[in-house]
Amino acid sequence: MIVATVCGVKGLGVRGWLLLGLVTVVVLAATGVWNPFPAIWDWVDRRQPISDPDVVWQQRIGGTPKSVTIAGDTVVIEQRTRVEARSLATGTQLWERKADWAAVAGGTRDPVVAVGKLLVKGYELLDPTTGVVRRRDDDAVAVWTYRNMLLDAHCVEPTDCTLTAWDPRGTRPLWTAFLPGVSTGLFADNPNLLGTRRLTAPRIDGGVAGPESVPPLLGFPVDGRVHVVDTATGRVVQNVEPGRDERLAVIGGRMLRINAVSRDGTCQYVISARDPATGQEAWRKAGVNLRTADSAGCVQREDPQGARNVLIGVAPDGREAVIDGYDGRLLLVDAEGEKLLAVDDRYALVRTADKNTVVGRELGVDRVRWNRPAGDRPGAALTPYAAIVTQEKPNRLAALDPRTGRELVVLRTSANALAVGPNGMIIGEGREIGYVRFGGGGAEPPPDDGGVPDPDPDTGGSPGPATGGGPGDQPDCGPKRELCPDPGDDDG
Repeated sequence: MIVATVCGVKGLGVRGWLLLGLVTVVVLAATGVWNPFPAIWDWVDRRQPISDPDVVWQQRIGGTPKSVTIAGDTVVIEQRTRVEARSLATGTQLWERKADWAAVAGGTRDPVVAVGKLLVKGYELLDPTTGVVRRRDDDAVAVWTYRNMLLDAHCVEPTDCTLTAWDPRGTRPLWTAFLPGVSTGLFADNPNLLGTRRLTAPRIDGGVAGPESVPPLLGFPVDGRVHVVDTATGRVVQNVEPGRDERLAVIGGRMLRINAVSRDGTCQYVISARDPATGQEAWRKAGVNLRTADSAGCVQREDPQGARNVLIGVAPDGREAVIDGYDGRLLLVDAEGEKLLAVDDRYALVRTADKNTVVGRELGVDRVRWNRPAGDRPGAALTPYAAIVTQEKPNRLAALDPRTGRELVVLRTSANALAVGPNGMIIGEGREIGYVRFGGGGAEPPPDDGGVPDPDPDTGGSPGPATGGGPGDQPDCGPKRELCPDPGDDDG
């Protein structure tokens, strides 16, 4: 009998021994004698640091994030069907709830989180720290979130809609405006309006800068027409239908009529910027391609490239230029072979013609602020607190002071830059996210009230374009505050 048993065991083979061992382990685990499965799972699930130097904290979330925003002392993470908030200091989850979309409004001191469900009217405004509902709306079809304002749209009929402006944490409307309907594509959070189209970069999320200040004017597309709304007062200042070869855009307090026609086998462009209040032409440029038409012809299907109050154009000789949307000034013209990587109202990041250097320039000042080696396939973005620069082979992710080029942090990582705040940034790879603190703090952000930057302290030169607009501005100052009284004038 013993001999038969031994012979049977010897004849098990490799698969038999593995099966016998698995059965033995399961029996031991079930009886509580020995359970190796937790240790095995911990080994399989062990998290590797996503950067070198290591992050302050690293957490694995439930799914790949759709968006990540730093909101005061919290991090708001939007996923496909859920939204959650985590402590910026520790990464600990503060709250979680079901939602199809989420967007952050307000600045560092007064953030709120708007959440809602697709194809369902209404939204809720949550406190980012506690998740408590601060305000609830049951009828809005669309929401737009900014640093200093929140807008929502209500429609009692398809051709009868009301646009309402709120302070991010306010409970009473700032103003209301009536629109004859909204575009069928305007629903959920931050549907597209007629403004600028940002430059994109690999490994940098498009919303890395967080919410921006509301522009002085917004262009709402409705039934083939454009309704221009003054965000300081809520007054609808224009109701315009574009021409057959035109595309309209509202940028820098002006309404741009971009005309593109096919002649001699090429598209010929003319830009006419008009004062929305009077309809009079403020400036005009011919021959500048704002990249609104596709390569197949001159049909303009895209918004012009740019950021906030500035436009990016391409001259006939192929050089890129940054144009002030308000007065048409050329704020920057690249040299031949250079490529614009990122731009905002204050600075531009440019890759040099030899592709070996990234250069930081201040708009309106004809000199280089700083430069650094570009590495392979550089990408860049500008935020209020830092300039983000990426490279590959080797993978690097750097945050710099956009004015001086001072390194705030440099990481060896293949992770993406997801969100930037005053003192650090969130990076992520797949479901892993982590917080990186800046050494010495971030750069000084522009004021939230849309004020004009101070003159260059080194040259005494004139300031660049305005950095915002909206309710923080005096209503009669103009989008660039050109009508504001001199603060040093006692009679003003």
